Amino acid sequence: MKTLWLSFLILPFLSSLGAEDGIGPKETKPKKARLPKIKEENNILVLKKSNFDRALKETKYLLVEFYISLSGPSQILAEEFAKAAGQLKKEAPGIRFGKVDITDQKDLKKEFNIQEFPTVKFFVDGDRKNPIDCKGVREASAFITWVRRQIGPSTVVINSTDQAEAVINSEDLAVIGFFKELHGGAVEVFYETARDVPELPFGVTASEEVFVSYGTRENTIAVFKKGKPVHNEVSEDGKQNKVDLTRLIKTFTMDLVTEYNLETSVKIFDVPVENHILLFTPKSSETFNKTYEDYKSAAVEFRGKIMFILVDTNETRNGRIFEYFRITEVDVPAVRILNLTSDAKYKMPADEVTVENLRSFCHSYLSGKAKPHVSSEEIPEDWDKNPVKVLVGKNFNRVAFNKTKNVFVMFYAPWSHDCRKLLPIWDELGKKYEHHGNIVIAKIDFTANDIQLVMLDRYPFFRFFPVGSNNQVVVYDGEYTLEAFAEFLEKQSKPKAEATKKPPSGESKEGLTEEETVIKQKEEL
Repeated sequence: MKTLWLSFLILPFLSSLGAEDGIGPKETKPKKARLPKIKEENNILVLKKSNFDRALKETKYLLVEFYISLSGPSQILAEEFAKAAGQLKKEAPGIRFGKVDITDQKDLKKEFNIQEFPTVKFFVDGDRKNPIDCKGVREASAFITWVRRQIGPSTVVINSTDQAEAVINSEDLAVIGFFKELHGGAVEVFYETARDVPELPFGVTASEEVFVSYGTRENTIAVFKKGKPVHNEVSEDGKQNKVDLTRLIKTFTMDLVTEYNLETSVKIFDVPVENHILLFTPKSSETFNKTYEDYKSAAVEFRGKIMFILVDTNETRNGRIFEYFRITEVDVPAVRILNLTSDAKYKMPADEVTVENLRSFCHSYLSGKAKPHVSSEEIPEDWDKNPVKVLVGKNFNRVAFNKTKNVFVMFYAPWSHDCRKLLPIWDELGKKYEHHGNIVIAKIDFTANDIQLVMLDRYPFFRFFPVGSNNQVVVYDGEYTLEAFAEFLEKQSKPKAEATKKPPSGESKEGLTEEETVIKQKEEL
């Protein structure tokens, strides 16, 4: 841009100089630099590193989807995203939708720290540094509502009972805020929450008439289902926050008990409740109805705190979730709690699924008294006889945190085609370092053994545990070849003094420096 501006500044001077020196009228003028083109598909701007800046400068409101072209969730979202883009292009030309395929736009993926696919971000007034995350929105109508609430009022102001009835009956679920003042304090949290829950209509009122009609007090948030109030939440100044309120309201978009299947799996994880309790039982069982009613009754007390999920063990498509929780036919009916943040799993102590046992289990978990359930296979008799050592939950800490050896571990799933394809290469690596004094090559079936690592990856993934490391591990992010594994291992295994030497001028450091915390198991099984 500096060169372009300079050409504009000196052009008049050159023109006058040319006339004095006899330069003819055929003298070629400097060409204006071309701006990078922006292709459009289905009313969506196709964005790349080369044209992203132009799109921001030319568009006041830009909603961008970061996706992977071959990803199932990305393809599902694309159709709804395109519908919303087309409608808003006609109704509000100042609002545009864009998309970035991060498969080849890795610089943009890194810049905006894209970790999940698809991810949607909203850019306002060309601000590249502070985009707004658009989370949990899946349908075209919700995208349209979400954008409108970001740039305009997020709620409908209600001044009469008739207006309140219209909002409440506009959808199956509706939310009304009853506040003394419509500015400042608790009502601002309500407005912020409404922006993040576009799938529901929100109304707000300070009308005495409406207060009396619904028999409610000020600073109350009421959730209505099919025209009837199902929950009242008092929101005093400073005692309610957007995250908690959003979590509570979004739980009402789900049933008290949600059956896990391909259709509901996405919705389950869209609701920001980090604690999930799962009941594994066959729906064809003679005792199912009684068990289900007890489960549903217990769920009422924990809405917004724990999400209650049913998993039908007769459904073969649920096989992967059985493997993840290590549930077998002899275990059912079984109840587990999963914390989505730590990935810790908890087993209900009682075998019988009753309201009392479920309530006791949930209270124990929420109070921090319940202990994580750690699964482990038995240690094979020949676990250390081959070049690649076999780790399980019971011997993982002892081997991985060995103070005298560097340990390189492959975490795999037996059912994974990618894992099976790599196991022979891992065996070759084991043979290569079989007689190396301070290097151990190991593998662990991560589907059968609980090892609580932060920043887990898709199978297979690899971690290096340095000599003497008590709570840190190096993430391997290289190619899956014998040569790449060996090169990484040689560098990481060097003595610290040698490994930390600065490279000569003009050379760059290679290898990984990213570290992750390892939560060590408190008890060996």
